[in-house]
Amino acid sequence: MSPSVKYKRVLVKLSGESLSGAGGSRIDSEAITRTTAELIAIRQAGAQVAVVVGAGNLVRGRDLNSNPDIRRTTADYMGMLATVTNALALRDSLESRGAPALAMSAIPMPSVCETFNGRHAIAALEAGQIVVFGGGTGSPFFTTDTCAALRACEIGADVLIKATQVDGVFDADPKTHPEARKYDELTYEKVLADRLGVMDLTAISLCMDSRLPIIVLASSKPGNLAAAVKGGKAGTLVRSK
Repeated sequence: MSPSVKYKRVLVKLSGESLSGAGGSRIDSEAITRTTAELIAIRQAGAQVAVVVGAGNLVRGRDLNSNPDIRRTTADYMGMLATVTNALALRDSLESRGAPALAMSAIPMPSVCETFNGRHAIAALEAGQIVVFGGGTGSPFFTTDTCAALRACEIGADVLIKATQVDGVFDADPKTHPEARKYDELTYEKVLADRLGVMDLTAISLCMDSRLPIIVLASSKPGNLAAAVKGGKAGTLVRSK
């Protein structure tokens, strides 16, 4: 392990919005460049980096659930396919900046990218590649948060970092409640009991069972990812008692 990092192998959960910029609904070149730079920085610090990317900038399955013409399972598959689009864009952006990268999909599409395989993913991480997981879990009814927790456990990650729009976990929505208090640390049990919305309950349960720490931080804050990987103060840490 590099002496400059606390966590040797990390999985970063990115929202699709991190690739689109403020209020965007596409892939924005400036946004993806910023995101790529943050990922490269933690790789250069000595961490092995895996990524699960959402697709809220393109298609969010749950947003289609109110459409009576589209079945829930179809909507979920549409969202999963959109995450592959983001994974391909992120892979190419990383490679264009000199960082070796591999995109893997839970939904087999061999002409597009490699199909997910845990052993191959670990080998790629150990070889210095940034591995980007698309396609969700490959099954409907599961969120990309659950996918992130599952992949983190499968590859033996030391920490799961959820990069979101808010710098940590609060006792109320800080956007509408300026007085909201931020938690520096939380237990899985507190998150589950109070339904704090860190990640969906299935994802939290998976991490709790594997004693996998979660760090929730703001993706828009430069250097936040690197600070977290090095063990510095960033966002909110969720772990066992």
